[in-house]
Amino acid sequence: MGTTSDRKAAVTTSQTVRRPRRAADRARLATLLGPAFVAAIAYVDPGNVAANVTAGAKYGYLLIWVLVMANAVAVLVQYLSAKLALVTGRSLPELLGERLGEPGRIAFWAQAEIAAAATDLAEVIGGAIALNLLFGVPLVVGGLITGAVSMVLLSVQNRRGQRQFEFVVIGLLAVITLGFVSGLAFTHVSTTGVLGGLVPRFAGRETVLLAASMLGATVMPHAIYLHSALTRDRHGSPSTEPALRRLLRATKWDVVAALAVAGTVNIAMLVLAGAALRGHQGTDTIAGAHSAISATLGPAVGVVFAVGLLASGLASTAVGCAAGAEIMHGLLRARIPMLARRTLTLIPALIVLGIGVDPTLALVVSQVVLSFCIPFALVPLARMTSSSALMGAQRNSPTATLAVWATTAVIVLLNAALIWLTITGG
Repeated sequence: MGTTSDRKAAVTTSQTVRRPRRAADRARLATLLGPAFVAAIAYVDPGNVAANVTAGAKYGYLLIWVLVMANAVAVLVQYLSAKLALVTGRSLPELLGERLGEPGRIAFWAQAEIAAAATDLAEVIGGAIALNLLFGVPLVVGGLITGAVSMVLLSVQNRRGQRQFEFVVIGLLAVITLGFVSGLAFTHVSTTGVLGGLVPRFAGRETVLLAASMLGATVMPHAIYLHSALTRDRHGSPSTEPALRRLLRATKWDVVAALAVAGTVNIAMLVLAGAALRGHQGTDTIAGAHSAISATLGPAVGVVFAVGLLASGLASTAVGCAAGAEIMHGLLRARIPMLARRTLTLIPALIVLGIGVDPTLALVVSQVVLSFCIPFALVPLARMTSSSALMGAQRNSPTATLAVWATTAVIVLLNAALIWLTITGG
């Protein structure tokens, strides 16, 4: 039997061996991260800025609870989307294309493209507003520039591969985070008010409209479709159970980290507007909010805010265009050149900018459209990830199944309430 010193030496040696191994495991895990950060761009696009700033400027901290709940839902949904791809080796649109007949595929593609078009509208308008705020560029010209830059970003993915595209998008996400969070350092935030905003409640029809808009801007249908494709392209379908478990674990970290960043940015937008903009005239528009931020917190903070908006528009429009291409490929088994797709999806945004529609209102309405499209993505995702025939041992647990179906029901009820309040004028 060894001495006490021998046992201590053995323990020390074992710990010394485990530490490098753990460090190596963490390093390998880090290399597997990335797809969720690309999808997370959809959660901090200009539509989020319009919805969150409008909600904060008009109602203070009242609707913070919507963002918290929506972000929790997003974590679950994005993980299920990625898990579906890892287990089956196919994206959600591909699986839908295999299971629907031709009329069904075309109808489903049409509503999914509406969601993608609403997304693109918000992103191009957001980029145009940012260029106007920073450089005085006319909105239509700013929309064209935003569309052109998105093509450059997409070319990185096509020519350099997904990993390089992920690095570019993560860099833009860092700029977005700085742009929208830094303003909090220059304003007083009421802790009591923020905590009060965690209590679910509404204050009239407009707050329901804003909640639906915030929900549509946070749980993005096109991000659900795209994330499964990003995961498939990055990791494929693991050939062994240990490899699958390792990738599922990495995907959990990927989703949680990415959406923690996105959730922080969204809450920061609303809190900044609630703390610094409430009571100021004209702050229910992005341009008005930027003006008030510059006047209240200083021109430097206003510039950083506009730079964050620009990064948001540029990154999210590239991601949205990629999502539309994947939706078409999966459901219609067809592809069109990315330049043609970019041109076609740019036209509605340029029309809106050209005819003089209030751009912030257009952003908010586009997010409400997205909210109505969410169930079309969630229902098949819930059914497929709960199927033992498709997912085997990795099918959803009863708790996850209940959670995703309850989420879908809440979203449908919220939309129904929005229609009722709009019709009745309540």
